[in-house]
Amino acid sequence: MPESIAADLAGKSVLVTGASTGIGAAAARAFARAGCRVAIHYNASLNRAEEVAADVRFAGAQALLVGGDLRSSAKAREVVDAVAAHYGGLDILVNNAGGLVQRVPIAEVDDAFFDAVIDLNVRSLVAASAAAVPHMRRAGRGNIVNVTSIAARNGGGAGAVIYASAKGFVSTFTRGLAKELVRDGIRVNAVSPGVITTPFHERYSTPAMLEAFRTAIPMNRLGTADECAGAFLYLASDALSGFVTGQILEVNGGQLMP
Repeated sequence: MPESIAADLAGKSVLVTGASTGIGAAAARAFARAGCRVAIHYNASLNRAEEVAADVRFAGAQALLVGGDLRSSAKAREVVDAVAAHYGGLDILVNNAGGLVQRVPIAEVDDAFFDAVIDLNVRSLVAASAAAVPHMRRAGRGNIVNVTSIAARNGGGAGAVIYASAKGFVSTFTRGLAKELVRDGIRVNAVSPGVITTPFHERYSTPAMLEAFRTAIPMNRLGTADECAGAFLYLASDALSGFVTGQILEVNGGQLMP
């Protein structure tokens, strides 16, 4: 995206959770190219996060590495507050951290697995958003961009029903929080990726599954993380999307056209 199009992003502070790989990493690099001050959150992948931070700095932007397991509400709040303290506020929160955990048929779902999926995809997002709101309210503005999934609308693939349901929560949370925060000057939207070639699918989807997904996509190919990045810039830019809130932006090659 040309710098002049989203010029209002320059100098804004942004926290991208789960930014060490995949869509989060692509978003962090895109915000850096737009001139943002970028906080790169990671959990276990410090080396990959350091690579993203190096790319952010190479683009001429400030980079802050912040680690923590966001499945803990306390840690999620700590991460958000640390970024706001470092940058003197928080303008943009991208709730990207999440994952499938593993593919499990419903008859084999136990409480431990259920809690793992919900903590990673739901608890982390709620806690981070709750922590970000006071910082944004003090500034009288802000943008929260959540990451949901095509699975939230189509129920997900084999063994992914709990993950798909968790992403359904994310979509509903996005709409409800948008209504709650609109009078504070805070917009809340979400990006909904389809089948994107990231470590997510390298870990959880077989080549046969990916081929089946491809045949269901009108563009006849899988997407890339970089092809999701522009959606984050659009939703975070008041100049580009100032009259947009409570929306789910689908990035799926035409696989789902709601």
